[in-house]
Amino acid sequence: MADLYIIHGWTYTVEPWRKTIELLREKGISVKMLHVPGLTEESKKEFTIEDYVKWADREIPDGAIALGHSNGGRILLNLCSKKPEKLKYLILLDAAGIYEPSTKKKIVECLAKIGKPLKKVPLIDKAFHKITGSTDYSKAPENMKKTLVNMIESDKTLDLSQVETKTFILWGKKDTTTPPRQATMMYEKMPNAELKFYANWTHAPYISSPDELARALTVLVERLKK
Repeated sequence: MADLYIIHGWTYTVEPWRKTIELLREKGISVKMLHVPGLTEESKKEFTIEDYVKWADREIPDGAIALGHSNGGRILLNLCSKKPEKLKYLILLDAAGIYEPSTKKKIVECLAKIGKPLKKVPLIDKAFHKITGSTDYSKAPENMKKTLVNMIESDKTLDLSQVETKTFILWGKKDTTTPPRQATMMYEKMPNAELKFYANWTHAPYISSPDELARALTVLVERLKK
């Protein structure tokens, strides 16, 4: 069993994680990065949160320490809400999972349902993504566009009070994707969580602050292994 299992966020390559993982391994932390179906593992399936929960349950051994970044955090939160005994410890890194209705989300959802003709007009498509900032959506193949909408919708029914797993919430104060207020909301709803903010971290600290992220994770995982 690895010391730490990681589920990455909405990305099509884990290359940006390389430095952080190398630094962790240099400190003696064994790491297994899981490749999410449809993202870093190719698939043409349209996924639901239930599909991803079943996948994570198969890939991660019982009693493990697991970290979820962004959408990976959403997956692990749903897993732990259904199987609180699955993980020994949960680490959330700038995680998704808080549902906040917004114009951006509504536009993305509407486009997924009725916007196919608009997507064929390059200038309209480019302008839409510039206005909304929805680069995750714009880069996704069709099945993953539907999957992304499914993920956002799943936040409506996620009950964080059911996540009884001991959880460590690590969050960047410069995160503009899942802003710090969402970390506080998670912390207040979860019965067994600790929260720590990092002043210089963005939504992707493995890119903006890999050394500091590796140090923080090394200290935490070594503590949890004892």
